[in-house]
Amino acid sequence: MLADLITLGGSVGRCRRRRWHLTLGVLLLIGASWLFGGIAEDVVTGDPLTRVDNIVAAWFHAHQSPGVTRAMQLVTALAAPAWVTGVTLAAALGLCWRRCWYRLLALVLVVPGGVVLGLLLKLAFQRQRPSFADSLVSFNGYGFPSGHTMAATLLYGVLAAFALLTLHAWRWRVWAVLGACWVVLLVGLSRVYLGAHFLSDVLGAAAAGLAWLVLCLTAVDASRLSRKRVVG
Repeated sequence: MLADLITLGGSVGRCRRRRWHLTLGVLLLIGASWLFGGIAEDVVTGDPLTRVDNIVAAWFHAHQSPGVTRAMQLVTALAAPAWVTGVTLAAALGLCWRRCWYRLLALVLVVPGGVVLGLLLKLAFQRQRPSFADSLVSFNGYGFPSGHTMAATLLYGVLAAFALLTLHAWRWRVWAVLGACWVVLLVGLSRVYLGAHFLSDVLGAAAAGLAWLVLCLTAVDASRLSRKRVVG
């Protein structure tokens, strides 16, 4: 009898945690989507945020130097296509070896799927990048949203989510999340500094990346829980 009560209590506790995770996912999805929508509207209509874009872009361009530019190029490489692809493949192989199929599904949906989404958004908005006559670095393609920032949000965000599931100590969980946030922040800063993107390009990419990340993780988690209930 006591064992049954303990088992029942554990099941109720797990059920509550799962509901809380799903609720948090939905709230984050709504918030990130709303933020991206607001930024995108400003970009399309030329609202105040775009005026801030020009001020910030001009300030960073005026304070560029060869040394800092080289440092920022190293930072921006943390979200370069080759690096993101390599890390994603390595993570996928590790998940296959450990037979973590749901995490593998989440990884595939989040990173490659999110990168494709970013490309589609660029084609939809077709916003031009900042342009300066004496730029130290030149870039091609559309600017909104920032592909590097979105890739960083997707890759390091999903790795942080895996760390939250794997690590037991709260201290390491916090460090994993903070580390992911710092990388995304630095990559976004490097894109603005290098003149590759406006500030709103970076903010929009982070919001879109977070929305896609949360959507995929929540959908995979809901699918896993649904399958458990059917099997159970």
